[in-house]
Amino acid sequence: MSDHILEMHSITKTFPGVKALQDVTLNVRRGEIHAICGENGAGKSTLMKVLSGLYPAGSYDGDIVFDGEKVEFGSINDSEDKGIVIIHQELALVPFLSVAENLFLGNERSARGLIDWNKANADAAELLARVGLDELPVTPVGQLGVGKQQLVEIAKALSKRVKLLILDEPTAALNDSDSEHLLGLLRQLKEQGITSIMISHKLGEIASIADSTTIIRDGRTIETLDMRGGDVSQERIIKGMVGRDLDQRYPDHVSTVGEEVLRIEDWTVHHPTQPGRVVVDHASLDVRAGEIVGIAGLMGAGRTELAMSVFGRSYGRDISGRIFLRGKEIRTRSVSEAIEHGIAYATEDRKKYGLNLIEDIRRNISAASLDRLSQSGWVNGNEEVKVAEDYRRSMNIKAPTVMALAGKLSGGNQQKVVLSKWIHTDPDVLILDEPTRGIDVGAKYEIYTIINRLADEGKAIIVISSELPELLGICDRIFTLSAGRVTGVLPRAEATQESLMELMTKEREQVR
Repeated sequence: MSDHILEMHSITKTFPGVKALQDVTLNVRRGEIHAICGENGAGKSTLMKVLSGLYPAGSYDGDIVFDGEKVEFGSINDSEDKGIVIIHQELALVPFLSVAENLFLGNERSARGLIDWNKANADAAELLARVGLDELPVTPVGQLGVGKQQLVEIAKALSKRVKLLILDEPTAALNDSDSEHLLGLLRQLKEQGITSIMISHKLGEIASIADSTTIIRDGRTIETLDMRGGDVSQERIIKGMVGRDLDQRYPDHVSTVGEEVLRIEDWTVHHPTQPGRVVVDHASLDVRAGEIVGIAGLMGAGRTELAMSVFGRSYGRDISGRIFLRGKEIRTRSVSEAIEHGIAYATEDRKKYGLNLIEDIRRNISAASLDRLSQSGWVNGNEEVKVAEDYRRSMNIKAPTVMALAGKLSGGNQQKVVLSKWIHTDPDVLILDEPTRGIDVGAKYEIYTIINRLADEGKAIIVISSELPELLGICDRIFTLSAGRVTGVLPRAEATQESLMELMTKEREQVR
């Protein structure tokens, strides 16, 4: 029996006008955790779609050998029949169905044409126990958090007698504890003989869990690193990903801070469906021209709820408090009213709220500022294309034309389209919620450079991030939230991860 459970030889995949993969080779040892790294658009997900049959045999060149046998998959069902299961970054679960129904969807436990619910729920309970999920099989999946839904996906894979489990950015939307639980589960599956391939931008996780790491750049295999010795640094992986040494994760920036632009006082927000529940509790903060202010907090601290409620009350109910723009009190009772006052908000969920994925780059960039491109109620199409093309070049959006669909872009380029949309509204205040989530280190550096440029133009920038090193690397001041309350504010010179974490875990204390 070969040491390798998977061998992919000279895989080449071409789309119209783009060679996504060129002569890629991947060898995965039996029973290991194999990481795949690369910048957004490098070809990682495309390679896994070739492997799983989403791109069927005949649509690519090259050979795949799995478990000692040359294979040609015509569909994802073919690959699953062989024991290859892929879990995509966007989870494929039906929220209104129960956990058990999701686990066996398309593979129902039935007898004489009728579903045996007792067997389905009993089998589901066994699978849930294997992944460490203490939930009833009859629980609707939509009631579970993202971390638990990820475990349901893995349980679903186990129900298919998986031999090779592929996870695409499995911890991108998870908090630290959920991420650690998931990584621990992968280690357990490894002990059970299950091989895993993990695509991830989180280099610290890769260093802690991977046995081997293959780096793909511009659709080509660059190298495969043996991680078992523990001597492969994150900097070494980054060099392979971007093709050069990245001396600094964060660009140098000297801030020139001016007068106060935005001040929020005593801001209180109640949950939209649970009237008695306060999610933002008398929060106050301010940001000045040319300043980058960070907001740090653990999951559920109220960071996104604060931002969305300020941006046209797009979250919450029974909202109270005051907003001042350049010293004058304003009202932001709708999103359009917030935009008119010069406030813009780039959401943390670019696929769901930030973009129209079935529209092109041009229409996405112009969506929030059609009034700037309109004459007598008609959008000037030529001007719309010109504006989008200017942003495509200045933001380095990697697409052949502004007519390319947003849904076809990599995560980093989608984020640049979102930023372009809001920059074109010419805001005084730009709120960026998790602006680098799910994108690689090279694209992150570009985003940081854009943020610095906007601050230099006098914009007031608010950055919400779960990554404390990111906030420490780019922000001038950092506010901390805990249970909806502002618990502290530190200038960058005084802030450390430890001091921020101490403030983020405070209870019921307001620091003004």
